[in-house]
Amino acid sequence: MSCSRKLFFKRLVLDALRPSRVVQRQKFIVRHVLDKAFSSSSSSGTKEKKSDDHNHVRLNISSTLLLNDNVPIPRFGLGVYDIDPKQTKQAVLWALESGYRQIDTAARYNNEKCVGQAIKESKLNREELFVVTKVYHVDHGYDETLRAFDKSLNFLGLDFVDLYLIHFPVPGSVVQTWKAMIKLKEIGLIRSIGVSNFNIHHLEALSQESSVIPSVNQIEVHPYLQERRLVDYCKEKGIAVQVYSPLTRGKKLNDPVLKGIAKECNRSPAQVLLRWCIQKGFICIPKSFHYDRIKENIEIFEFKIEQPHMNMLDGLDEGFRTGRDKILSPWDG
Repeated sequence: MSCSRKLFFKRLVLDALRPSRVVQRQKFIVRHVLDKAFSSSSSSGTKEKKSDDHNHVRLNISSTLLLNDNVPIPRFGLGVYDIDPKQTKQAVLWALESGYRQIDTAARYNNEKCVGQAIKESKLNREELFVVTKVYHVDHGYDETLRAFDKSLNFLGLDFVDLYLIHFPVPGSVVQTWKAMIKLKEIGLIRSIGVSNFNIHHLEALSQESSVIPSVNQIEVHPYLQERRLVDYCKEKGIAVQVYSPLTRGKKLNDPVLKGIAKECNRSPAQVLLRWCIQKGFICIPKSFHYDRIKENIEIFEFKIEQPHMNMLDGLDEGFRTGRDKILSPWDG
């Protein structure tokens, strides 16, 4: 992070103590720089507006989905959850070299610094990339979130983040966290803001406290956990669904039905799971730190699952959750 950016951010934190004060000059400068940078990138690749029929859109690794704040997000990316920091840098480099342009990390993963090192080493232009990170629940609160974001930005070595998410709707100070994120978005340090692991009652409660709708809800989804009610709710509200653990952490790759479909498609079970997610209209961020799998995963844009097989996959829903238990606690913002 440049010295001028550090000074700017320090002024922002001080300004946060006086929310009524608006620093119009800095806001205008940052906005102008970002708008100029993204005027070209938003016109490249395949922009796809939300549609009920994702099967009839020819997708590729460059395809994007337009979020509710008009920010284009790559439909496919690399997740680095629970990847050892020593392996993260190489995994991200392999992904970027293979054509991935979205990288999903989080403060909780303890590998933001390695992601930043890979981005720097890749020599790619910043406007070509879409970087996602998250604020952990131990940093909820207005000032706490500003400090946590500053720390993440420094670890990543970036001047802004494309998407910043509330990692978990853990009770306490969620609304203040959201307000801090809105502030960061307003001045251009974040392009888009969203949430992760939010259920319907969390989203409804947040909407009662703020008119700013999350652009994304990142949740676990795959054929064995389809979260239809939550997905339908997000769709109705214009919230894009970004899915983690689309490969069921490998726990369902030997399912006979899945293997049968994969054989008929002449693809691997993992590729079928990922392609199902894409054809359902989700933003997909599979995790991998193996070169061969990183390459294999993007081959999903070379085939299409026909409707009879999609119907079979749709019938596999059994509420099988690979991650932490669903957060059902009452809202306490």
